[in-house]
Amino acid sequence: MLLEHKNINRAMTVVKTLAVLVLLQLAFPFNLTLTSVALLRALLVKTFQPKKPVTSFKTILISGGKMTKALQLARSFHRAGHRVILIESKKYWLTGHRFSWDIARFYTVPNPDSRGYAEALLDIVKRENVDVYVPVCSPVASYYDALAKQVLSPHCEVIHVDADMAMQLDDKYEFWKIATSLRLSVPDSYYITDPQKVLDFDFSRRSHKYILKSIAYDSVRRLDLTLLPCDDPSATRSFIKDLPISEKNPWIMQAFVSGQEYCTHSTVRDGELRMHCCCKSSGFQVNYEMVHHPEIEAWVKQFVGSLGLTGQVSFDFMQALDGTIYAIECNPRTHSAITMFYNHPHVSKAYLDRQPLSAPIQPLKSSRPTYWLYHELWRFITNLNSWNKTLQRVKIILNGKDAIFDWEDPLPFLMVHHLQIPLLLLENLIRLKGWIRIDFNIGKLVESAGD
Repeated sequence: MLLEHKNINRAMTVVKTLAVLVLLQLAFPFNLTLTSVALLRALLVKTFQPKKPVTSFKTILISGGKMTKALQLARSFHRAGHRVILIESKKYWLTGHRFSWDIARFYTVPNPDSRGYAEALLDIVKRENVDVYVPVCSPVASYYDALAKQVLSPHCEVIHVDADMAMQLDDKYEFWKIATSLRLSVPDSYYITDPQKVLDFDFSRRSHKYILKSIAYDSVRRLDLTLLPCDDPSATRSFIKDLPISEKNPWIMQAFVSGQEYCTHSTVRDGELRMHCCCKSSGFQVNYEMVHHPEIEAWVKQFVGSLGLTGQVSFDFMQALDGTIYAIECNPRTHSAITMFYNHPHVSKAYLDRQPLSAPIQPLKSSRPTYWLYHELWRFITNLNSWNKTLQRVKIILNGKDAIFDWEDPLPFLMVHHLQIPLLLLENLIRLKGWIRIDFNIGKLVESAGD
């Protein structure tokens, strides 16, 4: 029976993968046409555009090459006159971003948690005379890039938090303790190392529900917002029983805050908030539109200033129905919301200059909301029976900007969708390996127990 079930799952995986490959093939002629037009336009513009004199430039090393946020930073740095080196792990060696005109050189490196990762970075730093390393981390890489900072710092500047701070900020419970010590608003939280602790918890003394989150990054379960306790005690026990909670894999039980969720990106240096953006958020976030929220900005300023942070930090907030804001977690790494800075000329200043800014730079008023076209097209196709949802997708496409496509640098748009992602799908097809969804933003297939 078990073997039969596995065979059915494999068959469904094959059908799903082949169906997506066919859809991508159908979209290919349209993408190729658009990219070809953009290429001709860009070449004509470059031919007649006077070259800007460059008085001084730095060589910038950027990791996370498969992710759109890395491409966006590369474009921002290069267009400010700097030379950009892009790196990624060997699995994503054919990332579409390596074909960007804003990338001077591309390298593959070992996985961040592999032996030799820091040494590989150091080799590139020395070979390319890198001045600044800007990690664009996956959740797993954040800590290892902080460790690598100790090796790289004698040779180049590293825009990243230290290892101890990376561990504390990435740990949802440690972050809660820090914020509480600074008297900043965070939800009521409990450290859970045994499922029985949840079953023994006296929920009757609380006026609100709770949710459980894995402290270690879990690409699948992180979207599960099951409210506890369930209406039926047996349902609570059944739900808790299926979670891998243990001393070695602790979870956090956090008060559920009903209201509007927000996400932020902040670039900081010595506690100064130098670059900041905020948007409404959702579980699977692939749409970004700037929202000016002074209370959230003030919360972030106090937090990073009190700790004297240098690096990139992203926060998730909830604004309760009474207007109170609560920070629900912090990630010491770049947020995809940074794509909203696609037309801002001073991103490199926020990262590289040491002189204090009069105010943190934020997306320009002319910046349009960013989206990923193939995600929007999929939502369009799957919601054809709902006129309101279909109209919503059309408005997003017409009023926004695709985060990957750029008239001055069109090749990544073709290569991500019709080389990078198809290659990953074919690899999974050959191995009969399942996947949950495609994330064009991060440039990967979301898989169970993936990164």
